[in-house]
Amino acid sequence: MELTGKRAVITGPAKGMGEAVSLTLAAAGADLVLAGRDTAAIDPVAQKVRAMGRTAQVVACDITHPDAVDALARAAGPTDILVTVAGGRGPIGKTGIETTPEEFSDIMRLNTDAVFLLIRAFAPAMISGHYGKIVNIGGTFGLRGRAGRVAYSASKWGLRGLTKSFALELGPHNINVNCVCPGMVDGPRFDTVCADMAAAKGISVDQARAHHAADYALRRVSVAQDVADAVLFLASDKSRQITGQDLAVDGGWVI
Repeated sequence: MELTGKRAVITGPAKGMGEAVSLTLAAAGADLVLAGRDTAAIDPVAQKVRAMGRTAQVVACDITHPDAVDALARAAGPTDILVTVAGGRGPIGKTGIETTPEEFSDIMRLNTDAVFLLIRAFAPAMISGHYGKIVNIGGTFGLRGRAGRVAYSASKWGLRGLTKSFALELGPHNINVNCVCPGMVDGPRFDTVCADMAAAKGISVDQARAHHAADYALRRVSVAQDVADAVLFLASDKSRQITGQDLAVDGGWVI
């Protein structure tokens, strides 16, 4: 899955899945443009990429603003790969009735509208070059409903619609558009989930982790590298005949 000579733009590269995706694509030979609001948080990742011998351009960008996204596309220049990692969780534990219109709109704007803006900004140059790989990061709550996560689930369902519609529109120009849908990913957020479960059930954190793992067919929780490897596959020419797809990286939870 060689990416030498390719240029990849990655949003949300500062930590977790975003960092893993950035380092994995760089290790495969890609030069990177790393975009986000907090450039200071991105700089350590950029330094790791440069230590691999690849270039890493850091661009400040609020992806929810059309003008900022257009400026990012101009700063990035010709782009072969676009990976839209940046996103948010939205309200947790609130029913749809309890969720405020502002909360719902905020997460839709970040998780769905921003990806529309990004693809809209980067696709024209890909069309001109008759080549492109667009990989969106969705979530398994976008493959099934989830009580208490109405806003987040709706945003990821919307992202799937964007993925499939753009795949149809851009396919004739040799541009693949796909969606990686992670389940729970081990890390600080998962640690918090397990701590909350342990407190609520009166069990240890290790028991809470085991409880989560038991929900998955493979009996293990994903790590960020699992997601990054899936992105690498869809960003490479090994996936040349795959487009408009949702790839769940969840150890078999959603099934």
